[in-house]
Amino acid sequence: MDRQSMIGLFIIGLILIGFSIMNAPSDEEIAALKRQQDSIAKVEEQAAAQAAAQLKTAQAASKKVNQAPADSLLNDSAKAALAADMLGAFASGATGSEEVITMENEVMKVNLTTRGGRVKSVELKQYKTSEGNPVVLFDSDSTRFGLNFFAQNRSISTNELFFRSSGKNVSVKGTDSTTLSMRLEAGSPERYIEYEYSLSGDKYRLGFRVNFVGLEQVIASNAGYVELNWVQRLHKQEKDIAAERANATMYYMFADDEGEVDHLSETSDEAEEIKTKLKWVSMKQQFFTQVLVADQAFDKPTRIETIAGTEGDDWVKQMNASFTLPYNHGARESFAMHFYIGPNHYQLLKKAGDHLEKQIPLGWGIFGWVNRFIVIPIFNFLNSFSWNYGIIILVLTIAIKIMLLPLTFKAYLSQAKMKVLRPEIEEIQGKFKEEPMKLQQEMLGLYRKAGVSPLGGCLPMLLQLPILIAMFRFFPQSIELRQESFLWAKDLSTYDSILDLPFHIWGYGDHVSLFTLLMTISTLLITMVNSQSTMTNPQMKWMMYLMPIVFLGVFNNYSAGLSYYYFLANIISIGQQYLFKAFVDDDEIHRKIQENKKRPASQTKSKFQQRLEKMAKDRGYKLPNK
Repeated sequence: MDRQSMIGLFIIGLILIGFSIMNAPSDEEIAALKRQQDSIAKVEEQAAAQAAAQLKTAQAASKKVNQAPADSLLNDSAKAALAADMLGAFASGATGSEEVITMENEVMKVNLTTRGGRVKSVELKQYKTSEGNPVVLFDSDSTRFGLNFFAQNRSISTNELFFRSSGKNVSVKGTDSTTLSMRLEAGSPERYIEYEYSLSGDKYRLGFRVNFVGLEQVIASNAGYVELNWVQRLHKQEKDIAAERANATMYYMFADDEGEVDHLSETSDEAEEIKTKLKWVSMKQQFFTQVLVADQAFDKPTRIETIAGTEGDDWVKQMNASFTLPYNHGARESFAMHFYIGPNHYQLLKKAGDHLEKQIPLGWGIFGWVNRFIVIPIFNFLNSFSWNYGIIILVLTIAIKIMLLPLTFKAYLSQAKMKVLRPEIEEIQGKFKEEPMKLQQEMLGLYRKAGVSPLGGCLPMLLQLPILIAMFRFFPQSIELRQESFLWAKDLSTYDSILDLPFHIWGYGDHVSLFTLLMTISTLLITMVNSQSTMTNPQMKWMMYLMPIVFLGVFNNYSAGLSYYYFLANIISIGQQYLFKAFVDDDEIHRKIQENKKRPASQTKSKFQQRLEKMAKDRGYKLPNK
């Protein structure tokens, strides 16, 4: 392999390393962490104060009313008077007992509570945590969900008020569906806030509609909207909570520009006020997501925030969202929404509509296109055979290598040509080593006469870069690999530790991942094979041997499926090298190069060489005549 090709490989390696560490804080970010945490603490304090003010009335009413003795009609009257003073028309919501109603289908179990009329918990029936427990995304202890508004000069928050349910536990299958409502009355049965929940038999979709009935004289006349506040602390679901935090954030899609999706930082806490209408907001974890989608659009603004748990916490991140729902003081108004609560499975999200699949980070630009239009279709096709995922990755690797075979062969052929020219190149380098400009002129002249491109081996390899980066993004995001075992790896979606170390090594970790070790060894092997025949620059050899060692630390905490893929790709590449040698004759290449030297320059110059010569002339270089 020639020097330019090795530089290309080194650039690819640097890009891969950049992609692997781009999700980690920089040294500057780490140095400023304390200041950032102090700032976040202030934001949290302000948000908590605001939320506390909104909840104060309802919570105080509920507490004071229920703490009063209940042994006389006078006390009951006193309770009612106290609640009426604090909650006005919504006083009846201050007292009650919590009732849990279950809506269940084939894929999830939804528990609703009359306290706040909200979702208490959601269990995904087809998935388990790394400890073998059910995957529960909603949890009453980590969730706050309710409306905030002003009514009769009082601040009302529905999160702690008691609703009245219209139904009992229900289970649906197939194409069947069911609807259940929760009502919070405002002084009479004709005036109320209603939450309608609907569930069909086989989808990760929970319909949600808010109805305001007869409240035009209750809700403040100058209020053109109500706030919907949603707070979640995401539970740990996977083995590596650090990887979960690095992949958890909030995504959102703009309503006026369909398909445009953005997100908050994955690696640092962030808060944002979005001053345009949104279609949906998601609270995304590594392999699961909770999305609230408006049938039309959420009004502006929408405020969102992420706060990461710290070392020792058993939760991943806290996510806060405050939506603006329009309210026009009609006799009956509705705002229709629905939840997607389920796995980050590309096909399921795409089938759900509204571009939900765009919250899976498959890479930007061409890297994302490669994943969407090449890697995922091939992977899904192979998955239809119900093979073990280790076999699927093997076949996928072979398929991709076959697709890239023409480029790989072209790169090898170019390297072989440069190898044949090496004696002449070394002669020129020795002759003009003190004259850089003259050296450049002579080298360009040699390439022109021989009809060889100095970057002929590098460019085909750079064209393969989108595949390498696409795979780097694809495997860590593939829920299909989650908890799937192969050989010694118990879970291909995370690292395959064969030895847990009693200490932490900086830049490596506290465990030994065998697939990463094999990948590193195979990379060193292929580097050795290439360097024996093509590399003469000692500095370049040092860099190419160092790069796999760096990869050893970078990939030690990554998906075992990714390391396994790169290991297979390296083994196949080594086999291709020996196969190409059997079909490529160095003497024949040398003969053709000598023939090229005898042909007119116009017949040996490629367009690339012509551009190279033009650049050289523009810089004042004088090219030697043939």
